[in-house]
Amino acid sequence: MYKIAVFGYGYTGKAAVEAVEAAGDMELCGIVMRSQSVSKPQVSVPVADDIGKLDVKPDAAILCTPTRVMPELAEICLAQGINTVDSFDIHADIWDYYSRLDMIAKKHGSVAVVAAGIDPGCDSVVRALFEAVAPVGKTFTNFGPGMSMGHTVVVKAVEGVKNALSLTIPLGTSLHRRLVYIELLDGYDFNEVVAKIKADPYSANDETHVYLAQDVDSLIDVGHAFNVTRKGVSGKAHNQLLDFTMKVNNPALTGQVMIACARASFKQPTGAYTMIELPVIDMLEGNKEDIIRRMV
Repeated sequence: MYKIAVFGYGYTGKAAVEAVEAAGDMELCGIVMRSQSVSKPQVSVPVADDIGKLDVKPDAAILCTPTRVMPELAEICLAQGINTVDSFDIHADIWDYYSRLDMIAKKHGSVAVVAAGIDPGCDSVVRALFEAVAPVGKTFTNFGPGMSMGHTVVVKAVEGVKNALSLTIPLGTSLHRRLVYIELLDGYDFNEVVAKIKADPYSANDETHVYLAQDVDSLIDVGHAFNVTRKGVSGKAHNQLLDFTMKVNNPALTGQVMIACARASFKQPTGAYTMIELPVIDMLEGNKEDIIRRMV
């Protein structure tokens, strides 16, 4: 039984806890919540503000926190010989982040699975497979319509924002529109807060519209959709049309993906990995023969 700790207890953290509890080869040994301003979850395992304060040392830590704090947490865990899985989603920074964790993990005999979510993550695997079978061509990835967990967290962190929701609307050919709904804290100017939201790298490259809402929670639906399409060439055969679509509960699938990657982490040599480097069979519970007989 792999001992698993979960960092954070928001939408994705709760989903990761549920995925661990449903797994036959894992047990939850604790939840780590660094913020003392959030009420502790009503769970039967220890809840601590530091992974070192848990009763049992975890085999792996699932980082269900805002992307921008994941590097610090991953380094702390890896240095203690604890495997990590995160859903780091700043695409342009993944290689540098991956390279840093790779060095730390190899030094301390641990494994880091980086960017293990829906996108990057599942969609990354699909994009790689599509390019392998149609090497020449163009791939488009479209998100939504639905709630972007990462963008919502980023907007919530903007000074003056009391609550927020960021929806992603697909325009096609990898172009997107962001619809952001916010509640303001008293004393803050709406236009100034909007300017900060639009200037953040998460939103700067997309068409972003910000609206003032009376009750953001009444707008929240955690469903989301993802589509990867490729038109390309296999050998010398043109017009290969490949299409993959998911319509999912975003945090539930993200949490499940991270747990599957934690399972795979125990079967890899030390170092850092992305999902396109992990054998899919290593993510599945059960023995090799049964899986192959069932799947192939």
